[in-house]
Amino acid sequence: MQGQTQHAVFNNSWYKPGRNALVRAIWHACNSLLFMSFLPGNAWRRALLRLFGARIGKGVVIKPRVNVKYPWNLSIGEYTWLGENVWIDNLGKVSIGSNCCISQGALLLCGNHNYRKTTFDLIVGDITLENGVWIGANALVCPGVTCRSHAVLSAGSVATSDMESYKIYSGNPAVAVRERNIEA
Repeated sequence: MQGQTQHAVFNNSWYKPGRNALVRAIWHACNSLLFMSFLPGNAWRRALLRLFGARIGKGVVIKPRVNVKYPWNLSIGEYTWLGENVWIDNLGKVSIGSNCCISQGALLLCGNHNYRKTTFDLIVGDITLENGVWIGANALVCPGVTCRSHAVLSAGSVATSDMESYKIYSGNPAVAVRERNIEA
């Protein structure tokens, strides 16, 4: 017999976002009014993320209209680029290495729901992007995924499982299609 979802009994009270309601409300206002704006500039965006607990390396480029759910769950290495309209929906920890490129419209998604449960339980998984990873435009990295050193997720693809070093992935779900060879 098939069950049915029962959203009336959904309960994610176990989830703790890591800061109190006032800090979350202040961040939400800053994120909506300033951080996600079209205003140019990297230094003030890096400073604002650091003010709210993110660990941001030197030389990080953050384009306009980037959305970060919880900066205190974010770590970015040196010389990494975040393109326009990147969304870091980090209910869990997101660790981005150095020299990474997260292209425009990409989504790093740490939360999902358990479709097998009638209560539609919240599922949270951390995301790790090791050094040199490139996430293509409008690509999606799902909860719990690790993208190993210099892996590439091509535009519009969906990473549902870990990606190996120096491999190029494409599709939904993304599969390795070739090696990534970097020339000097």
